[in-house]
Amino acid sequence: MIRYTPENQLSILEFKTPFKNSLSTDNRWVRLAEVVPWDEFSSRYILMMNNKLGRPGISPRIVLGALIIKHMENLDDRGVIEAIQENVYMQYFVGLTEFSTNPVFSPSLFVKIRKRVGANLFDSLNVALIKSLSENTDKNHLSKQDNHTPNNKGKLQADATVADQYITYPTDNGLLNTALKKSENFIDFLYEKNNKKGVKPRTYRRTLNSKFLVYSKKKKKKRHRNMTYLLLEAVNRNLNHIDKMLTIFEQEHNFFPLSNQDQRMLWIVKHLYSQQKVMFDTKTNSHPDRLVNLYQPQVRAIPRGKTKAQIEFGSKLGVSLDKGFARINTFSWNAYHEGKDLIPQVEAYKQLHGYYPSLVQVDKAYATRENRNWLKERNINITATALGRKKKINTETNYEKQKRKREAAERNHIEGKFGQGKNGYGLNKIRSKLKKTSESWVGCIFFIMNLINYKKKVLLCLFYNTLLKLITLYSILRRVRNKNFFRNNRILTFLNQYEFTF
Repeated sequence: MIRYTPENQLSILEFKTPFKNSLSTDNRWVRLAEVVPWDEFSSRYILMMNNKLGRPGISPRIVLGALIIKHMENLDDRGVIEAIQENVYMQYFVGLTEFSTNPVFSPSLFVKIRKRVGANLFDSLNVALIKSLSENTDKNHLSKQDNHTPNNKGKLQADATVADQYITYPTDNGLLNTALKKSENFIDFLYEKNNKKGVKPRTYRRTLNSKFLVYSKKKKKKRHRNMTYLLLEAVNRNLNHIDKMLTIFEQEHNFFPLSNQDQRMLWIVKHLYSQQKVMFDTKTNSHPDRLVNLYQPQVRAIPRGKTKAQIEFGSKLGVSLDKGFARINTFSWNAYHEGKDLIPQVEAYKQLHGYYPSLVQVDKAYATRENRNWLKERNINITATALGRKKKINTETNYEKQKRKREAAERNHIEGKFGQGKNGYGLNKIRSKLKKTSESWVGCIFFIMNLINYKKKVLLCLFYNTLLKLITLYSILRRVRNKNFFRNNRILTFLNQYEFTF
C-alpha cells in the first residue's frame, strides 16, 4: 500500500505550524520544491513496490526529499532525519502537511532505499528535467524544418571522471594484515561455536601484531618482502585451520555455521590471498581484477595520470554535458578507454532531442580515427586538431580562429561540473559500501546538480519573459501615443509620465 500526496495538492500557505507567523514563500526549500519532478519519481518508485500486501510504505516524496537534503547539506543518514525533525521548511519540502517532531523514518532505511533507487532512476529524472526545459525550443526547431530530418543543433561536451570511494589507501601488506585479522576472527567464532572442544589452533597473533606494528611505523620499508612473506604464511595457515574446522562441523553437526555475509567475506579473504601469492612469487605489482579493499571488493584501481593522484579507487563515469545538464552514460567499476563512450553519448543526445549535435567538445582521448569518421558521416564537428601535417598556407580567417579557440575552451564547463560534484557534494568521497548503493549515491549527486541548474534556468526564463512583456507593453504604448489614437490630453500626460527607456 502506497500513500502519496500529488504536488498540486499542497501549498506553502496550507502548511500548518505551531507558530503564529506564516512561513516565507521565498525560502530556498519552498522554491526548490516547485521544480522537483515529484510525480515523475513517484510513478517509477511505486512500480518497484507491492501495492497490495504489507503495511503502508513511506511516501515517495519523503524518500526523494530526504535524499536531496542529505546530499545538499552533506549530512550522514542520522543527521538527515534529525535535520528534518528540527526544520519546518524541510518538513514542507518532503511533503508533510503540518509540523511534527516525530522522525519521518528510521535512518537505517536509507540502505534499503539506495538498493531500490538506482542510478537509472535518477537518470530518468535528469531526462525529465532536460525535456521540460527544452520542449518548446525543440518543437519550434522541428516546425521550421521542411522535411523530417532536422539539421544538427546544439553542443555536447563529454569527459570521464572517477567517483572515489571513501576507503583507506590500499597497500599489499595492509590488505594482508586486514585479511589476517579477519581469519583470526573466523577461528575464534568457529571455536566458540563448537563449544570450545579440543585445542584451539594457534595463530601467533601477538607476535605478528607486534612485528607489523614495528614495520608500519618505519618510514622506509626496507624489509617489505620479508613482512609480506610472514603475512602470507600466517593467512595461509589460518585458512587451513578454518577449512579443517568447517569440515568437522559438516561431519559431526551436519550444518554450515557461517552466515551468507561471513561466507562472502571468507571467499574474499581467500581470493585476496591467491592474488597476493601470485604477485609475490612472480615479483610483480599488478594483477587482473586486483582487490583493493576487503569490504568493497567491487572497487578497482583506475589509473588517471593526474598530478594529484596517479591512481584513483572507485567507479569510472562516462559523463556528457548538455546545456549544463550532466548525464552518466557509462558507469563502470573497471578501467576502460573513454573514447568508446563518444558514439553512445551522441546517440543518447539524438534519442533525447530528435537530432544530432552540431558540435562535440571533447579532449584528445575521444578523437580516435573511428570516432572522427563516424562524426564526419553525420556532419558533426569536433574540437580536435586535424590529423596529418599542418598546412603551410593557413586559409583560416581571424574570426574562425577565435571561434575555434572559444569552442575548445568551452569544454572546461564539464570539468567545472566535476569540480562542483567533488567539492560541493562529496563525489570524491562515496561512503556507501555496496555496489548498488554506491551507484545510487553517485546518481543522486548528479541529479541534485541538474536540479539546481534547472532551478536557475527556470528563474532566468521567468525574468526574461517578464522583461519581454514589459518591452512589448512599452512598444504598444509608444505606438498608441505616436499615432494619436487618443485625443484626450490626460491620457497623453499619463503615458509621458510613465515612459521609461531600456
